[in-house]
Amino acid sequence: MTNPGTPTYDQLRVFLAVVETGSFAAAGRQLNRATSVISYGVANLEAQLGLLLFDREGTRKPVLTAAGRSVLAETRAIAHGMDGLRAKVKGLLEGLEPEVSVAVDVMWPSAWLGATLTAFNQRFPTVTLRLHVEALGAVAALVLDGRAAIGISGPQVADVDRIEHVALGSVPLVPVAAPSHPLARGRLRPGAARDHIQLVLTDRSPLTADRDFSVVSERTWRLADLGAKHQLLREGIGWGHMPVPLIEPDLQSGALVRLDMPDLGGVTYPFDGIYRTDTPPGPAAAWLLARFGEASGIRPAD
Repeated sequence: MTNPGTPTYDQLRVFLAVVETGSFAAAGRQLNRATSVISYGVANLEAQLGLLLFDREGTRKPVLTAAGRSVLAETRAIAHGMDGLRAKVKGLLEGLEPEVSVAVDVMWPSAWLGATLTAFNQRFPTVTLRLHVEALGAVAALVLDGRAAIGISGPQVADVDRIEHVALGSVPLVPVAAPSHPLARGRLRPGAARDHIQLVLTDRSPLTADRDFSVVSERTWRLADLGAKHQLLREGIGWGHMPVPLIEPDLQSGALVRLDMPDLGGVTYPFDGIYRTDTPPGPAAAWLLARFGEASGIRPAD
């Protein structure tokens, strides 16, 4: 029985570069190496594993063999782990960040945000904070492009690659309208909401653009600002889902009414703390992420 050898991390990087770029020459340009060096590295990796990873016959570009496809996922996992290790050590060596940039979903309750940032200022008085408040996929977009070190995101980007997720609680969303709105007059028949304007929070991010969330009406007004949606609801223009912590004073005063819809009740809007896999948060950002979880009622791990 033949046992495979142990490939080097550099050989695995070369293999992934060829897969990602589609050719030995392009991989060489990405890694700033000669094409012959890339070819030699792949050949050495194949010799170590005892497998042919690329089919080089009858094609201008290397094509993964069945064996190559089988080991690709494991190779990516190793690279992922190495990137995480290097990034974590880099943070430890560099110490406390001079600035923390955070992107927060607009649905996150302002009371939770205020309490957390007040505590952050007391704990890290020398760290500058940069705050972005965005909707839907725009939070993850800021994290992915490096403009935010951490984010508090809704559920729309759960399947986005290169992002780590930490559960941070949830808020209930309920359908509401002004008391003067036709839908606010008692229990509704199923499907009644489809005949009225629904105010919908729209996405400014290409990550989840053109995707609708909890949209049932055939008539919609799209808004990029939750505050504007809130005001239009109070004015009696349409109906829509809103986070309970934001509209609780309106429900108590009667400025807004929770709609009695047998086919469309409230929903739960979960939050995740997110950061890029290859750029884990530094000490201040990690503390902030944990404190956000405490604000929502999640106890930190021991």
